[in-house]
Amino acid sequence: MALTDTALKALKPRDKTYTVTDERGLYVEVFPTGGIVWRYRYRLNSKYEKLTLGKYPALTLKNARLKRDEAAHLVALGQSPAQKKQLAKLAGPEGATVAEFAERFFKDIQSRDRKDITMPRRYLGKDILPYIGNMPVKDVTAEDVRAVIWRKKEQGFDAAAGQVRGLLKRMLDYALTCGLIQANPVMALPMRHVYRAVARDRALMPDEIRHFLRAVQTSNIRRQFKIALQLILMTLVRKSELMLAQWKDVYLDEGEWHIPVENSKTGKPHIVYLSIQARTLFKELKPLASSSVWVLPGRGTLAKPFANNALNQALKVSLQGQEIPAFTIHDLRRTASTLLHEQGWPSDVVEKALNHTIGGVRGVYNRAEYAEQRKKMLQAWSDYIDGLAPTGNLVVMPAPA
Repeated sequence: MALTDTALKALKPRDKTYTVTDERGLYVEVFPTGGIVWRYRYRLNSKYEKLTLGKYPALTLKNARLKRDEAAHLVALGQSPAQKKQLAKLAGPEGATVAEFAERFFKDIQSRDRKDITMPRRYLGKDILPYIGNMPVKDVTAEDVRAVIWRKKEQGFDAAAGQVRGLLKRMLDYALTCGLIQANPVMALPMRHVYRAVARDRALMPDEIRHFLRAVQTSNIRRQFKIALQLILMTLVRKSELMLAQWKDVYLDEGEWHIPVENSKTGKPHIVYLSIQARTLFKELKPLASSSVWVLPGRGTLAKPFANNALNQALKVSLQGQEIPAFTIHDLRRTASTLLHEQGWPSDVVEKALNHTIGGVRGVYNRAEYAEQRKKMLQAWSDYIDGLAPTGNLVVMPAPA
């Protein structure tokens, strides 16, 4: 028998939850607390599902039936109203802007899948939101994302354009999952047309290292960058590890720099053993950092480190007009690895100094840190570099004792 307004008003709570049916799958659930909720039960793909429509009396009998009819129409089309409601709840308002949805994406997906979201956040804030951040997600077209990606390519940063495309694709894939869009517009722009990564094997020869370091030392780039480029070569660290370094993690008296887990690509903390030369360079950086917590604070503020691309640009400027084949900052790590192996240092010691994860069965059973061997190797490596281009060329005054 169909429900009436009089029958609904007469419903009383009991010791246990009970249901009272209306018609065509609509019913109310009455709770011991006195609350009454409308639900719709339907069959889709040979399975029963139920959809919560709202609470009585806020949702009247008449409106509950209208909601039931809307849901029944979706079922007739082969769609699940319960799943659609869940996705809508997950994604937020249908008219959500790119900026609003991006926050949801970073909270639900990006922060869960990636340990370090510094660079995706930077690409979002610098290369995406200023141009399409105020647009509703559902209105973003292939031409909109093409303009965003090609703006980065036209600046000469093809690899970064590829990163922007990847971020947009992941974000709009999530929008597709959430039902905000019917197709991902980024798919109209294949990655191979934006950027094709090339396996690199560039390693500098000793004469090239000498040429590079002397070019850096005599260039007009910022002093912090001159020191940073030499430190990366000398310590074998990744560029991001140095750019994100804080003074609280640098122990000059002990000759150690601790890279915390959040800055380590391997997801594990790492200790860099500092040679005498590396300690001298860190001491040179200290007054340049003023009161900042960062080893390399940015140009405009002491509260943030330099932008990730700043050191790339510094390398580019320092090598202008130099007769040396192009290379990247990351190639300095490959250079160190290549020459250290050629000099006879054990591979496991070199790999540990590079903060690489040793693979295979050997990696599973080999938990050695090789601390003493790494100290000796890094000091010998710094001495070797000093023989090519003395660290003292970067020292303004004698380092304090």
